[in-house]
Amino acid sequence: METDQAATRTVPRMLLDRAERYADRLAVIDGETTLTYRGLLDAALETARAAIALGIRRGDRVGIWAPNTHRWVVASLGLHCAGATVVPLNTRYRGREAREILARVRARAVFVDDGFLGYGYASAVRRRDEDDDVIEAALTDLIVVDMLDGASEDDPRLMGWGDFLAGGAAVPAGAATEAALAVEPGDLSEIIFTSGTTGAAKGVMIPHGPCLDLYADYGRIWGLRPGDRYLVSLPFFHTGGNKAGLITCLMHGLTIVPLAVFDPVEVMRIVESCRISVMNGPPTVYYSLLESPERHSYDLGSLRVAATGAAVVPVALVERARSELPFEHFITAYGMTECFGTATMCRQGDSAEVIARSNGRALPGVELRVVDPEGCDLPTGEPGEVLIRGSNVTPGYWEDPESTAEAIDAGGWLRSGDVGTLDADGNLKITDRIKDLFFVGGFNVSPAEVEQVLARHPAISELAVIGVPDERLGEVPKAYVVPRAGVEASADEIIAWARERLANFKVPRTVEFVGTLPRNASGKILKRDLRGGAPRRHQGV
Repeated sequence: METDQAATRTVPRMLLDRAERYADRLAVIDGETTLTYRGLLDAALETARAAIALGIRRGDRVGIWAPNTHRWVVASLGLHCAGATVVPLNTRYRGREAREILARVRARAVFVDDGFLGYGYASAVRRRDEDDDVIEAALTDLIVVDMLDGASEDDPRLMGWGDFLAGGAAVPAGAATEAALAVEPGDLSEIIFTSGTTGAAKGVMIPHGPCLDLYADYGRIWGLRPGDRYLVSLPFFHTGGNKAGLITCLMHGLTIVPLAVFDPVEVMRIVESCRISVMNGPPTVYYSLLESPERHSYDLGSLRVAATGAAVVPVALVERARSELPFEHFITAYGMTECFGTATMCRQGDSAEVIARSNGRALPGVELRVVDPEGCDLPTGEPGEVLIRGSNVTPGYWEDPESTAEAIDAGGWLRSGDVGTLDADGNLKITDRIKDLFFVGGFNVSPAEVEQVLARHPAISELAVIGVPDERLGEVPKAYVVPRAGVEASADEIIAWARERLANFKVPRTVEFVGTLPRNASGKILKRDLRGGAPRRHQGV
């Protein structure tokens, strides 16, 4: 970085610095709305004043349950300037999922984009949980701010964006800057919840300083330039959209172009009209562009650099993207929420072989090991579990010391749950996963979480959920169900029932009825047998 990175190791200080350095350069383009870097700082400080007027103070947790828009950018930066910890919520969550997380962090407020994809986020947050006194008690005083200006005369806890900002007029302008400068590098910038193998989402704590350090190196290695325009299609509630996208843009003087809903034709239209030069996303993003019959109708020549990442990235995709799309630099990377989203990445100048067949090398300050089940280091080229250590490893899960101890050992090594190899040059190649988690279009899904919901269906006796290959999304959920005697339900009925209770990416696409589930001697279901197509006694569907 050109500036003293140590002096700007919080999001508010970084924003203040970039607003001075890139004052009139475009920071955000969102349809007809544009913000310069100076305008973005002004909007963030206005938001901070309004947050302070609501009683939000340093360390308070505030949720954002909304898609990628300029208001998400402004709201998050404003909350950071007020000293708050942002808790991003997956827009595909349903009400109970969101309320449970907001209750766990004891959120003071939540910002929503009501009506996105036809869902009533404001009413879902405000719905009473009469069957769960703990959630209801934790959310009694929760304030809901609708970023689309909705408001309620019946409930003073629901306010529109305009009314929210108007409340900040009572707070001196200097108070927002004072609060912004009081934030320290060790303060939490976000708590991002990620599914776990136990089925309960776990809140990954992300402090300001170490995360900014990581993405200063990330943007430099990737080859980002001031003035690049970055189409952020990964959601801001995900480290890929939030850190590798939004924050990286601001750190390196890029223009953020947020995308609320991915549609390949719309993406190509925006690339052409906004002269997009940077993209990032899971493999499905690039598959969609490559397979679009309208690809040759748009001028995509401005595209310069791109990145993709997943537990396992198809080699064929990398080869096609490098040859059929106009990127000068297309890389693969690897990471997980627990290491702020990134641990390794390829470098400019890497051979096509390295880029197509590895996830690159560790970022500066990050260490990697590949170990056997006993934790002993394995020789070059031998597969084992990947361990990660560095300042980019989370200090832990929110108020969950037991899960933290299971994930991070006393030496600071994070157990990734992924199987990989290291070559002689330090390039990591992910080959498999130890965990049962699978990924649907870039979103991780815990089978245990889906199983817990489906197990409540009156027609289900036993079940197991696995990920099965899908050409577009990489993997999708499939449920193997042992029916309950005397109760009938079709596969379509079970899927519809699940869709009412789960985010859409968690809903099984298929249900297969079986007489029994494969188990070992201790009674544990053998999911590897299901994935391998072991014989089962089937029931009619």
